[in-house]
Amino acid sequence: MNYAELKKNDIANGPGVRVSLFVSGCLHHCEDCFNEIAWDFAYGKEFNEDVWEIIFSAVNYPRIRGLSLLGGEPFEVKNQRGLLPFMRRFREKFPDKDVWCYSGFTYEELTGKIESRAFCDATEELLSYMDILVDGKFEKEKRNIMLRFRGSENQRIIDLKRTRESGEIVLWEYDEPTYN
Repeated sequence: MNYAELKKNDIANGPGVRVSLFVSGCLHHCEDCFNEIAWDFAYGKEFNEDVWEIIFSAVNYPRIRGLSLLGGEPFEVKNQRGLLPFMRRFREKFPDKDVWCYSGFTYEELTGKIESRAFCDATEELLSYMDILVDGKFEKEKRNIMLRFRGSENQRIIDLKRTRESGEIVLWEYDEPTYN
């Protein structure tokens, strides 16, 4: 698996200051995609254990709230298999950091409720390491720059922990930061 970009101090892709990993490879090809260069699976650099260590070091500060996974498409099967061992280790090292993932696939497609090319042997475990899923393809005609942490009105911000607990989709509610 390759990655297109790594941002160590990102405030655009989830609440607080985050580390954001943009994986390479996406077959959705949404019109007006903000990261079209990352459609190519071969774009960027190899996502290897050296990069894992860079991410672990970048996340290991109290001011960093968590990790965001974007793309490309993290849930393309090749990318799932590349991310899974990393996410196992990430969760061992940082159980209190939150993980956001942006996917053009819907929650229903990722959980196998709707048939999808994304649903594979790695999907369920990979989802288990995530706290928030921003799901759905970017739709140009539903673009709305006033939305928090997403680009189009069809996309949902799903609280995966509460969704798993309730068995029904629970949307994320923004928690205002507190400052000391």
